[in-house]
Amino acid sequence: MQTTIKSSVSFTGHGLHTGHPVCLTIRPASAEHGIWFKRADITPTSASLIPARYDVAEQSPLCTKLVNEQGVSVSTVEHVMAAVVGCGIHNALVEIDGPEAPILDGSAAPFVRGIMRRGVQALQAQVRAFEVRKTVEIQHGDAVARIAPSDTLKIEFHIDFDDTAIGRQSKVLNMSNGSFARELCDSRTFCRKADVEMMQANGLALGGAPGENAVVFDGGRVVSPGGLRHSDEPVRHKMLDALGDLGLAGAPVIGHYTGLRAGHTTTNMLLRKLFATPDAVRMILCGEQQAQRLPGYGLHWEEIPQVA
Repeated sequence: MQTTIKSSVSFTGHGLHTGHPVCLTIRPASAEHGIWFKRADITPTSASLIPARYDVAEQSPLCTKLVNEQGVSVSTVEHVMAAVVGCGIHNALVEIDGPEAPILDGSAAPFVRGIMRRGVQALQAQVRAFEVRKTVEIQHGDAVARIAPSDTLKIEFHIDFDDTAIGRQSKVLNMSNGSFARELCDSRTFCRKADVEMMQANGLALGGAPGENAVVFDGGRVVSPGGLRHSDEPVRHKMLDALGDLGLAGAPVIGHYTGLRAGHTTTNMLLRKLFATPDAVRMILCGEQQAQRLPGYGLHWEEIPQVA
């Protein structure tokens, strides 16, 4: 069955890049609605709606930004998208009163906990999903993203940083049975101290506060108070971002995604190539067994990390 959130849940915070205060509310939606964003501060309503879809995403190395035909945008949507997808929500209206989603603690855990407090409502419609039929790969600079056929969604990621506190990290996860909530949702966005200083000098990362909503590295040191939540938190966060960006396909994706130094731009380019490649992907109606292998199925409150 398709799902939605049982009742609305709101989150308040600051945008990571703008520093502006913002309120975001996830609202229930009917079957076949999909995931849409609505800018509550924009009128008329027809101009305020933005589909959570890969083909309206602007390529950006820092975040995922969606822009509708009227030029109205919402940015840094990857964490709330990861939470929605990871909790198995297929239909929702995400209302926001500004141009950037709140960064909160830099992970998806606050969104996951908010969704699970409200609960997930089954709807009277069969789940649609995109089944990958051919391997598709994209290379962008030194970044590579690939998606291949699989019987469920798997995410594999490899990173390699000069900073010794990060270094080389790799991880593979089957995203079935609530593994996103257990393994990835509390992993925070990360950056290097020099990059933070450069971004702030250029008027970005104005809502960032090390230790509160990002992990900051400086060579061999973790600058953020409290240290890491996982020894491999950076690669886990990259996987979190990838799940959120894959959520822009418009329905659950069934395939094996691999990212090598990949980011938002590379994953978006991969989705564009996937849907442009003849016979590489098809939409299917999921039977009960297939639906049980999708992200979020069977997720329980006790599986959500308590750290966030």
